[in-house]
Amino acid sequence: MTPSSAQAVDWITANVDGGARGNPGPAGYGAYIRAADGKPIAQLSEYLGIKTNNFAEYSGLLAALEYAIAHGYRGLKVISDSELMVRQMTGQYRVNSPDLKPMYEKARNLVRQLDKFAIEHVLRAKNQHADRLANDAMDRGMGKKVRGI
Repeated sequence: MTPSSAQAVDWITANVDGGARGNPGPAGYGAYIRAADGKPIAQLSEYLGIKTNNFAEYSGLLAALEYAIAHGYRGLKVISDSELMVRQMTGQYRVNSPDLKPMYEKARNLVRQLDKFAIEHVLRAKNQHADRLANDAMDRGMGKKVRGI
């Protein structure tokens, strides 16, 4: 998709997930991004080192926001199984963790660059693509063989 055609799309959707094995422990995030018609357009994942699960969840959100902005999209819907992050982003919960506050502020600043933003909490079973990407990132970081896509 070219940047000019990307701008014509109202919404893209990103399923995001983060995890840590140990909390803190080896951590990673995944973001599975789809166009308005549901077709996959990007799969993002990264090993983060030794971090908490909430740090990893926010890393997935930030990656999706940065992807949308860098590619000229004006609307982003985020789907996450992190109730904490979703409720913090919607203002229902305060951000108390000193580690998460800068990530939260960065996310809020990125959201302001979009015309449209929505975030929704779902159960883990409805976030399987992003969960797989996050687990693959953790496996890569831990030197394990990653299964094919």
